[in-house]
Amino acid sequence: MGSEFIPFTDIGAAIDYYYDKPVAFCQDILFLDPDEWQENVLNDLAEFPKVSVRSGQGVGKTALEAGAIIWFLTCRPYAKVIATAPTMKQLYDVLWAEVAKWLNNSLVKNLLKWTKTKVYMVGDSERWFATARTATKPENMQGFHEDHMLIVVDEASGVSDLIMEAILGTLSGFDNKLLMCGNPNNIEGVFYESHNSDREQYRCHKVSSYDSKRTNKDNIEMILKKYGEDSDVVRVRIFGDFPKGALDSFISLEIVEFAKEIKIPNSVIESCREGHIGVDVARFGDDSTIIFPRVGSQALKFSKYNKQDTMQTTGKVIKKAKEMLVQYPHLKKILIKVDDTGVGGGVTDRLREVIEDEKLPFDVIPVNNGESSDDDYYANKGTQLWGNLKELLEKNISNSVNGTSPEIALLDNPTLIKELSTRKFKMTSTGKIRLESKEDMKKRGIGSPDVADAAVLAFYEPPRRVATVTSRPSWM
Repeated sequence: MGSEFIPFTDIGAAIDYYYDKPVAFCQDILFLDPDEWQENVLNDLAEFPKVSVRSGQGVGKTALEAGAIIWFLTCRPYAKVIATAPTMKQLYDVLWAEVAKWLNNSLVKNLLKWTKTKVYMVGDSERWFATARTATKPENMQGFHEDHMLIVVDEASGVSDLIMEAILGTLSGFDNKLLMCGNPNNIEGVFYESHNSDREQYRCHKVSSYDSKRTNKDNIEMILKKYGEDSDVVRVRIFGDFPKGALDSFISLEIVEFAKEIKIPNSVIESCREGHIGVDVARFGDDSTIIFPRVGSQALKFSKYNKQDTMQTTGKVIKKAKEMLVQYPHLKKILIKVDDTGVGGGVTDRLREVIEDEKLPFDVIPVNNGESSDDDYYANKGTQLWGNLKELLEKNISNSVNGTSPEIALLDNPTLIKELSTRKFKMTSTGKIRLESKEDMKKRGIGSPDVADAAVLAFYEPPRRVATVTSRPSWM
C-alpha cells in the first residue's frame, strides 16, 4: 500500500494526492504491485511528456499500460485518454480487457464506467473519458484536444508513421503525454527513432524478459536454446533489443547502451598517469565545440559551447586540463587531441603556445579526420578513429562474458548515445568503409555528431611520444 492512502469519497482530494503518484495509485487503488521497471516507467510518465518502452515478451507491459490509463483518467480533471494498437485483437482482446480487469477490482470501479470501447467518468461521459481506437487510419487519432490528455500506443513498433505523425500532432496541451510500448520488431519508424535519433525527446526504457518476475523462465531458456543468443528472435522477444537485420548504423545502439552501464573502479582510475581530452572545434555556425575528458577507460562529463572563437576555446581547454590535474593528482600528463581541420588548426597552434609559455605538462595532438587511414579497412582517418572506438565497445561485451575488465565506460548521456549509434556508413568502390558525412546527417535531421566526435578523439590512442615535461608547474 502507498504511504498515505486517501479514500475516494472526495474526487478532488484524490486528484490532488495521486496526481503525480502513479505508483502509489496502482498500489493503493488498483491493488497492482508494479515491478521495479514498471515503477520507473510510471514515475517518468508522471514527470515527462513522452515515454517509450521497448521490451521482451511477457514482462507485464499491458498491466503497466492499463494502470497508467486508469491513473491518468482518475487523477486529471476532464481528462481524455486514447489507447491504440495496430490490430483490433491486440487493442480490444488484450489491452482494453486488461483495463477492465484492473478497474473491476479497484476502489474506483464506481467512479468509472467501462464499455467495450470507452471508459468514462460517471456523470460526465462526454468530456471525461478514455477511448480505444485502432491505429489503422490517421483520422482515428485526430480531433482530440484537452489540457490533460494521455495517448497510449501498444505494440508501437507496428504502428505506421502516418498514424504516429497524427498522434504527435495531437499532443499540444500543457499536460499532454505519450506512452509507447512494444517489442522492438522494426528498425525504422517513430518507435525505433524514439530509442535512436530522437531519444533526447523521450524517456527511454529497455526491459528484458529476465527483468520481470512475470515471465516464464523455462520458456526463455527454450527460446535461447532453439534460436541462439545472438539471433534476432532472441534479441527482440527476450532482451528487448532491436534486430540487427539491415541496420546500417556504424555503431549499434546495443553496445553503446552496454558501455553506459559500466563504472570503472576508483582504484583502476587512480593507477592512470595520463589524462585525455578530445576537442571537436566549431566556431560561429550551428555546430558546437565539445571538450570531452577521460581518465583511463572512464569517460568524464563533457562541456559544450556555442559561438566561441579560437582564443575562447583554447582558454576553456587549458582550464579543463588544469582542473583534471587538480581532481586527479596522480596524473602526470594530459593528452589534448584536437580536430585540426578548419578552425581547429587555430586552436592547436594557440594551445601549443600557451603550453610552451606556461611549461604545462600537456601534449597537443592534432588530428586530421580527412587524411589517409593507417588501416586499409577504412577510407580515411576519421572513419578509422570511429572504428577504433567501435572495437572497444564490442570488446566490452566479450570481456563481460570472459570476466575480464571492460575496455571503455561511457556516460549515460542521451546526446552521446544518440550520436554514436545513429551515424551510418557505406562501402566505397575500393571496398573500404567510409562514415556518413556530417552534411548528410543534417539532411536526415540527425544533426552534427559533435559530442560523439569529441568522444572518439578522447579515446584515440596516438603513437607514443617522448615526454618532454615530467614535473608539475608552480601554479599547482
